[in-house]
Amino acid sequence: MSKQLLQKQADTIRFLAADMVQKANSGHPGAPMGMADIATVLSSHLNINPANEKWLNRDRLVFSGGHATGLVYSLLHLWGFDVSLSDMRQFRQFESKTPGHPEYGHTHGVEITTGPLGQGIANAVGFAMASKYAQNTLGKDVINHNVYCLCGDGDLQEGISYEACATAGHLKLDNLVIIYDSNEITIEGDTSIAWSENVKKRFQAIDFEVLEIDGHNFDQIEKAIVTGKSSSKPTLIIANTAIGKGAATMEGSHHTHGAPLGEDEIKASKIKAGFDPEESFVVPYDIKGAFDKLVKGVEAEQAWNASLSEETKAKIQELQNPNFDAIEYPTFEEGSSVATRSSNHKILNAIAKGLPGFLGGSADLAPSNKTELSGMGDFPNGRNIHFGIKEHAMAAMTNAMNLYGLFRVYSATFFVFSDYLKPSARIAALSDIPHHFVWTHDSIGVGEDGPTHQPIEHLSQFRALPNFYTFRPADATENVESWKVALKMNAPTAFVCSRQNLEVLKDTREVGTVANGAYLLKKREGATVTIMASGSEVMLALQTSCQLEKDGIKANIVSVPCFDLLVEQDKEYIDSIIDPNTKVFAVEAARGMEYYRFADVVYGMDSFGASAPAGKLFEKFGFTIEALQEKIKNDL
Repeated sequence: MSKQLLQKQADTIRFLAADMVQKANSGHPGAPMGMADIATVLSSHLNINPANEKWLNRDRLVFSGGHATGLVYSLLHLWGFDVSLSDMRQFRQFESKTPGHPEYGHTHGVEITTGPLGQGIANAVGFAMASKYAQNTLGKDVINHNVYCLCGDGDLQEGISYEACATAGHLKLDNLVIIYDSNEITIEGDTSIAWSENVKKRFQAIDFEVLEIDGHNFDQIEKAIVTGKSSSKPTLIIANTAIGKGAATMEGSHHTHGAPLGEDEIKASKIKAGFDPEESFVVPYDIKGAFDKLVKGVEAEQAWNASLSEETKAKIQELQNPNFDAIEYPTFEEGSSVATRSSNHKILNAIAKGLPGFLGGSADLAPSNKTELSGMGDFPNGRNIHFGIKEHAMAAMTNAMNLYGLFRVYSATFFVFSDYLKPSARIAALSDIPHHFVWTHDSIGVGEDGPTHQPIEHLSQFRALPNFYTFRPADATENVESWKVALKMNAPTAFVCSRQNLEVLKDTREVGTVANGAYLLKKREGATVTIMASGSEVMLALQTSCQLEKDGIKANIVSVPCFDLLVEQDKEYIDSIIDPNTKVFAVEAARGMEYYRFADVVYGMDSFGASAPAGKLFEKFGFTIEALQEKIKNDL
């Protein structure tokens, strides 16, 4: 292809991005203009099929920096995805296909919602990990695509990128090519005001192939991509670029980063490139034809489908359509004492035996989280993923693995360390990703490790997150029922499990099930009190109600394994388990303020915990039968 045509293709991308930002009067023209040359060359290497965005063996392209959104939509349109020029004219407008940052499931062709800087790099590593496992499962002749990621200075400054890339280097993910748009500009100005590290040496230290090029030289871009695709290591291409490349007077200026160029600057830029300055959102006929010739995914997918054996097709079908009825869940003896982290271990193993695409791991805490899949080997050949102490990257990588198209993947850590991965959990909720989070050591019951390791506000935090379902089972049996519900949900779920043993309760369920989020566990005729609780506090509520009955106070008990599901129930159901004629109390060894949605009084934590044995802490903070009994009597 002639360089003249390549240049015209790149300039078309530049002006589409600039026009979008200008019309919206909002956005980032600089990065799309700076990366247009790279994107043009990369287009000829991508194996994608706009007619089937879910084709399993397609290349994955992740745009890590949200400030490249104009580039994303321009390319999706030019490649033939369902993004029209009219859609681009609605950039950043309400209910358009082209929101301010690309969203998975909202815009055709977007592989994953990246959002905060650095997320996309970790997502790309996750896609590459899933690809390697799929390759080991199905064969190298079946899965042989590449994963590309376009990122910028801001992505590499975020710590998540180092966590993820260190994992990629350790696993030798040779199917991963990261292209770093090194324009040395951030919002505040030149990157040197806050950043002076040697990126090349950093990536060489974590066993990447590192190439450095002029990001506007088509020959160098081509050669680097070819080299990256054939490397035995993951590859970082450092592409030195000018932000706002092609802008008439503002090229290289940080003022192009996050604001429109202005009508006069765009016109002058178009004149300089030989485009009509009076036209906007224009794709010349020869340019659209040039991009159409690059995208040959229909033929590629047809050839791939034809190459699959019947056995391979059956394996893919089994992985893509898990049979949840094949799971033989463990049972637990009533009255026995089992920590929910321990019952969870048995449940995870039962699920893995029933579902061949079920895998996961922990942030170096598998022995404590109880998340090891016994006898199932280590990733990438087996199903136990050793993420290392990298909670944030772990969650972002697992998000991508769950969107790969074959697997259901869980991640795990202590509940208090969910703080480290909250942005990734939020993206999972925003994107309907069925990521299973396993969080153990759920309350002040952590004990001697003290307040730094005892979650207090965390349940409230995740219950406040839309489209995120937090399960805190009262015992082993409720844990099983929670998993049965969670596996069939098209949303992220979290299992908040106890360190301490919890008695397996007698099934006295009166109304409702775990699927309702809460249910009436114990009903007393003539009750004047309802006590709501989750997790270890359910037994406390049951025991306290027995003592209250001796005082002539009858109390119903409502177990709340998933507060998020409860709030979705209609008033009729809620009134059937929480008698409107009773005074409602809630008890939780955490902040618990969300219970005021249903409760008149909440007994929770008003401070951080302390370092002491768990039993002593429950006593000191008022979570005993005697203390709760007295509080309820006083507050009636």
